[in-house]
Amino acid sequence: MRLKTLFLLLLLLLTVVSAQAQFDLIIKNGRIIDGSGNPWYEADVGIRDGRIVAIGRLDTGQSRRVLDARGMIVAPGFIDGHTHSEGGIRRIPTADNFLFDGVTSIVTGNCGGSVTAVDSFFTELRGNGISINLATLIGHNSVRREVMGTAQRDPSPEEMAAMEAHVEKAMRQGAIGLSTGLIYIPGTYSKTAEVVALAKAAAKHNGIYASHIRNEGNDEQGGVFAAITEAIDVGRAAGMPVEISHFKVSSKRLWGQSKRTIALVEKARAEGLDVTVDQYPYTASSTSLSVLIPSWALADGDSAVKARLNDPKLRKKIIDQMRHTIVDRNGRYRLDYAYVARCEWDSTLNGKNISQINRLWKRKRTLRNEIQTVLDMVEKGGAGMVYHTMSEDDVQRIMRYPYSMVASDAGVIRFGSGVPHPRGYGSNARVLAEYVRNRKVLRMEEAIRKMTSFPAQRYGLVDRGLIRPGMWADIVVFDEKTVADKATFRKPHAYSEGFAYVLVNGETVIDHGVHTGARPGKVLLGPGVTPR
Repeated sequence: MRLKTLFLLLLLLLTVVSAQAQFDLIIKNGRIIDGSGNPWYEADVGIRDGRIVAIGRLDTGQSRRVLDARGMIVAPGFIDGHTHSEGGIRRIPTADNFLFDGVTSIVTGNCGGSVTAVDSFFTELRGNGISINLATLIGHNSVRREVMGTAQRDPSPEEMAAMEAHVEKAMRQGAIGLSTGLIYIPGTYSKTAEVVALAKAAAKHNGIYASHIRNEGNDEQGGVFAAITEAIDVGRAAGMPVEISHFKVSSKRLWGQSKRTIALVEKARAEGLDVTVDQYPYTASSTSLSVLIPSWALADGDSAVKARLNDPKLRKKIIDQMRHTIVDRNGRYRLDYAYVARCEWDSTLNGKNISQINRLWKRKRTLRNEIQTVLDMVEKGGAGMVYHTMSEDDVQRIMRYPYSMVASDAGVIRFGSGVPHPRGYGSNARVLAEYVRNRKVLRMEEAIRKMTSFPAQRYGLVDRGLIRPGMWADIVVFDEKTVADKATFRKPHAYSEGFAYVLVNGETVIDHGVHTGARPGKVLLGPGVTPR
């Protein structure tokens, strides 16, 4: 009898313990914005084994831990669909700058630049552990460079076949699509037919086509309008979705023309083509110094570039073409809009614009001298740059467009290193603070849709981007009154504020505004992997 009584008591105790552990975590008393664009509502969120399992009025006594979100918004973790993180995530697997901005998943490999051995990259990340989820595209420039170097010519049939095979292999290993960077070498040397062939290789495995288009500013030979049309035509020919990267108008002469660029996307959608865009919420871009130089001058490797720059006739030709682009195409008469973000060979240049460096080097204040300064800098090793080239009106018009998502175009940043674009620290917080709370360009629910369910749908992340039972518990909890980007162009190294908690796959990575060091992130595989 005693044994039977003890057994029943033990069974009862196990039942109570089991009931108390129904949830690993409950987020209580929050206002849920679920990522769909629907209005917020009040409820608790129950999480178990990394996933959302219940939403409603939940008994906190059944959870191992409770987070009180009273007065705060509970939203899906933000998904940054345009990053350059393949190098940075290896060096800094905690990805602090993204997580402090509410980002729980990133897509890397954009603008034509990616790892080429996708399986090895994923194996390394799984082995080291990462604090954030990561997917990758396969980059056209990287594939072309591996097969053809930086040659300025069409590929041979054998080279074309090799590139197509490389794209297909990457898709089978888990890439989610093909990216191009058609202003960068060697991709800029490719014709549309080459891009279409590689896009078809990715389309066989249900990939997306993400393009840094051939021109984002001037109106010569169609300029930005022709470049958008080319991206749409690639999608049409390959039968695949198109994502136009960091959608913008970067020529001062064309400010206001975002009405026309958006109309091109709308026309394509009306024709039944699946085309969308992404955008960072700033009037400045960031890329290399070498984009100021005509692409033909950068072909065939460093020694060939140096030889051209040291040939008086070719150097004059380069300078004349650069002047034409800067003045006639872009409406600028100085390079005071071009700031050094990172210069490896002389860190004292970080944060200075080209006009300032030109004066520092005791040269007369002329555009031709400033161009000479650029060429001298390229010979010394080049630099990463920030270019202030856009108008606020265009930024806001594109932001209001329903089919534009928020994306940083940034990488994993080492805190305090260089003078990078602030978008790497504060893109999402800036939208929430500046464009939702202050300027009222977007509703909060719409802004969060552009950061969550929209990119999740776009990149095939079917179990992320929404607060729904069954979804992975990637969640941000923030105060809409205090959330703010703190990074500026002059002082970019500052984490966003207002995010109390950030969960990745159900594990708290930002806890009371502090990174826990946890690495629960997953590699997110594309649709070409079988089984998925």
